[in-house]
Amino acid sequence: MARVAETVRPRLVRVVDAVRPRLTRVAAAARPRVTRLVRATTAQVTGVRTWHYTAGATVVGLALAAGAVTAAGPWDSSGQRTAERDRAAAAERAGGARHDRASGTSGGAGSHAGAPRPAPSAASVLTGLGAETVRSAPNGPALATVLDPLVADPALGTRRAASVVDLATGEQLYGSATGDTFTPASTTKIATAVAALDALGPDHRLTTRAAFEPDTGELVLVGGGDPTLTAREDADGWASLRTLAADTAAALAQRDVREVTLSYDTTLYAGADLHSIGVNGNLARVTALMADEARTDDSTRGPVYRAPDPAAEATRAFAGFLRDHGVTTSAPGPSKATTRAETLAAVSSPPLSALVERMLTNSDNDLAEALARHTALASGERPDFDGAGRAIHARLDKLGLPLTGAVFKDGSGLSRGDRLSAGLLTALLATAADPRHPELRPALTGLPVAGFTGTLSSRYTDGAAGVVRAKTGTLTGVNTLAGTVVAADGRLLGFALLTEGTTDPTAAQTALDRAATALAACGCR
Repeated sequence: MARVAETVRPRLVRVVDAVRPRLTRVAAAARPRVTRLVRATTAQVTGVRTWHYTAGATVVGLALAAGAVTAAGPWDSSGQRTAERDRAAAAERAGGARHDRASGTSGGAGSHAGAPRPAPSAASVLTGLGAETVRSAPNGPALATVLDPLVADPALGTRRAASVVDLATGEQLYGSATGDTFTPASTTKIATAVAALDALGPDHRLTTRAAFEPDTGELVLVGGGDPTLTAREDADGWASLRTLAADTAAALAQRDVREVTLSYDTTLYAGADLHSIGVNGNLARVTALMADEARTDDSTRGPVYRAPDPAAEATRAFAGFLRDHGVTTSAPGPSKATTRAETLAAVSSPPLSALVERMLTNSDNDLAEALARHTALASGERPDFDGAGRAIHARLDKLGLPLTGAVFKDGSGLSRGDRLSAGLLTALLATAADPRHPELRPALTGLPVAGFTGTLSSRYTDGAAGVVRAKTGTLTGVNTLAGTVVAADGRLLGFALLTEGTTDPTAAQTALDRAATALAACGCR
């Protein structure tokens, strides 16, 4: 921990210095409280264990965490999420800070002709800033008075559980069936995020390379398990298959090679590549080599028909780009790069911190399964569905989390065999907020912001927009929600709501949102 503190400390100082003026521009109304928090944090840089992930984490804490996660993530140069800019542009609003830099996390517009006008400053996102010391959280009995009738809503099905914790202390404030396990749906991705960050670290990158076999003249495209590898002309900050082809062609030209036998290597992963749900638009085959998640249109998220053989499809695109640079290839086929193969070129993903944020914000199933397999590889487990589940369980157990009854059949939550408890989900949130684990902070910063980003972009528009950040989960008969909320008095709470046996998904979603909004409005004591 001491070594981590020494490494992180100077970067935190730089991040604080960079963030202070940006936050001042974004939140003029919050300026005095922001200044106090930045001053208090700067003074505490020498004592990592004394930090408190209070309500200030809504914005300031997230910026500070960037020091431990290489400042990557869905923030543009003015300190506001690019997705917020996109939402504001869609609403034809104006004002606020300028947003001129593209961001991959929103999956949307970068700098281009007709780019969105500056977004309005998101005042609601800044609610709750300013606590220099940790205050006591709402007490249990009063909170129960607010939540009990909401959790009992018949729209929440035949089984339900709820847990609320104080993220500054980890103290349980409210609980109902917190130890019972449920089908968690996509809230499983919170567990996957924490496990992957623990196993690999926030700076880890996924690399795709082109390897040349000099004895046979074979060129092998070696998959590194990066589903964000893109064949699009505008890579938008992600690893580019076009760049890899250009660099490979240049390296071949230096060797006076103009024709190759083209192959692809997917042996980084093991086992079946088809999820138990079968062929489904929500997830491509899980393979170590794909481009644009094997999507067959220009989409970046949501269900869509996928290429039946993602690796072959990506390699055919790679062959086309090589031809553009004067390299003739054979029709691609599967192979394995030998130890004698020379790496001619390579491209790497953004750091894991950014991948985790994209996974959570967009509920990206392909990225979730990839991170689960990389967790298995880093943990000495077989990189298949079963091995990934064992690795996630082992990583969370190492962190001391309550795993009784927990089952991980995948990393995305698409499997109905997954079992998590509300208590485990809030423990995951509290651990990610713990100052002793700055490497886990992207598991919080990636959570969709109510009314602004990802799967919550169209929810809470008339309620707790900006102060609820949560991962949604939806399967037939299952509706879940887990994340953080800034209460009316500025305290940061973690919550998890799990339900089964719902019959009306819209009504269930509304009931879950109502409970989270009640937490936001509650200054309970």
